[in-house]
Amino acid sequence: MTQHENQQQPQEHVQQQVRDAFFALHHGLPRQGPGSDATTRRLLALAGELPDRPRVLDLGCGPGRSALLLAAEAGAAGAEVTAVDLHEPFLDELRAAARARGLDGSVRTEVADMGALPHPDGSFDLVWAESSVYCVGFDTALRAWRRLLAPGGTLVLTECEWTTDRPSAAARAFWDGQYRLRTTGENTRAALAAGYSVLGVVPQPESDWEEYYAPLRARADAADPGWPGMAEALAATRAELAMRRDHGDEYGYTGYVLRPAGDGWRTRPEAASGADRAAVRAVHAAAFPTRAEADLVDALRADADAWLEGMSYVAETSDGEVVAHALLTRCHVDEAPALCLAPVAVLPAYQRTGAGSAVVRAVLSAARAHGEHLVLVLGHPEYYPRFGFVPASRHGIKPGFEVPDAAMMALVLDGPAGPGDSGAVPRGTITYPPAFGV
Repeated sequence: MTQHENQQQPQEHVQQQVRDAFFALHHGLPRQGPGSDATTRRLLALAGELPDRPRVLDLGCGPGRSALLLAAEAGAAGAEVTAVDLHEPFLDELRAAARARGLDGSVRTEVADMGALPHPDGSFDLVWAESSVYCVGFDTALRAWRRLLAPGGTLVLTECEWTTDRPSAAARAFWDGQYRLRTTGENTRAALAAGYSVLGVVPQPESDWEEYYAPLRARADAADPGWPGMAEALAATRAELAMRRDHGDEYGYTGYVLRPAGDGWRTRPEAASGADRAAVRAVHAAAFPTRAEADLVDALRADADAWLEGMSYVAETSDGEVVAHALLTRCHVDEAPALCLAPVAVLPAYQRTGAGSAVVRAVLSAARAHGEHLVLVLGHPEYYPRFGFVPASRHGIKPGFEVPDAAMMALVLDGPAGPGDSGAVPRGTITYPPAFGV
């Protein structure tokens, strides 16, 4: 054995002791990252309708707090959850908890590497990863996990991000040494570039951090620093807790609800060409009994205060035929800027094929990427809730004319407000662009 090998063995032994001490600190804690049952339920709601017993893959499940909730509540009859982690003792905790709750028939555990999953393509209706994406990286997760989704499947993950464009030197030094953070805008654009529609973006509240850190802090205070490797594990843990205490306003966790874009359709922004404009006009002329909607699009395009570049989207066939269109333009709720979704149209021959849903999701994803906050729509109350719309009256928003309450709907694209929570949403009366004539 060489001298180098003699030196390497003690070093590896010390590293193993530190890893063991780290896991000793974390065993038995309810969570292994920031989160809450409320956040899990909100992300699940944004995933939309699932099969009666969806196939769910929970990656980096830890002791399985999310896996247990998903097994009980995802789908009309609960879910079949495959819970994956590399640390067998966490899976032992999950199996025991599942038995205690009568969910052992719904949860299957698996020791596997998130970066090299053995499952066939299209195996799952829902792929879930809370506080674990850092193990492989956000972009890698987007690429590698997409193949696992069945048609219409959804990817839900949470990621630590900068919440400021100018993080302090101390926060930057701490995070650059272990994981490269990006902003919500950067990650949203990465998801779009990877071919996803963004169904929801949920900044996690500070209380989600306390659900993780309060038990960890108590465990660290009670730990024996004389335990092999524990001094190093405690130092790293306390540095993390101190960073959150001193710089917690500079970073946070955000949940993403993503679905492969297009649902089989190609979607893209309307090009600034005569051909695209003519195709969009033809779609509206064919979809409606009069040319009023086609004329409305042209009038909005001519209104510099209403028209927003990149907010007019089309869906097309594989040979380039434009078959659906959705438009977002600027409106206001009292003085606060918002977007109105209208009109939306699909060629009659392609209605009920998913083209309309695909183009609506695409334009809403574009709005999220551009930092828009609120979208309003006057439409069919049995159609638009699939995209997350709820009655606008829940947010204290009303039109300036008489319509059924269920038909005037609002979608909060981001921020802390959830369905029915109007705390971060402007209240008041909607002012549409003049072209709408209302």
